[in-house]
Amino acid sequence: MTKIITISREFGSGGRELGKRLADELGFEYYDREIIDKVAEESQMDAGYVENVLNGNFSVSFPVTFGRTFFYTDVLQQNATNLIVAEQKIIKALAEKGNDMVIVGRSADILLKDYKPLNIFVYSDMESKIKRCRWRAPKNEQLSDRELAKKITQVDVGRSKQRKLLTDSDWGKKESYHLCINTTGQNIKNLVLPLAEFAKHYF
Repeated sequence: MTKIITISREFGSGGRELGKRLADELGFEYYDREIIDKVAEESQMDAGYVENVLNGNFSVSFPVTFGRTFFYTDVLQQNATNLIVAEQKIIKALAEKGNDMVIVGRSADILLKDYKPLNIFVYSDMESKIKRCRWRAPKNEQLSDRELAKKITQVDVGRSKQRKLLTDSDWGKKESYHLCINTTGQNIKNLVLPLAEFAKHYF
């Protein structure tokens, strides 16, 4: 049976780093941004736009005076639907290859449930998420703590919305996962070995 670990995470919690380090430790393949790039390539759309849509930001509003508003809104919503379907096909195709893997985000725990993956949720307090976002941010990004907190919340709301398209189980609720990890005040590197041991026992 293919061994699959899915990492769902709050924005800024370090879930991406944890997923990559865990994959390296276990010798598993790792997928995250690669999925977005593949969807963008196949759809011939800008990767930034694709990422925005696949992160749940697929509602677009226009001023009332904008010409043919409903037409353009329908087109954008159809684009969002097409991108989500393309993403799901890519994720399932990766699993069908039979290679052990860690996949971050993308509601993979739901899409690949027949493979009985180990489903992990990573979270932390807002202060830690803001610090981690600042550490990863481009040098020219000048956001206040309040603006960063708002951005973090918006991304997480989008992830929750995307999950609701696939399942009634709640994003971020402990009942939806096998293991929830609080990275508040933690060095991600120090979590990898015990998590790898947990994964070995799970499989």
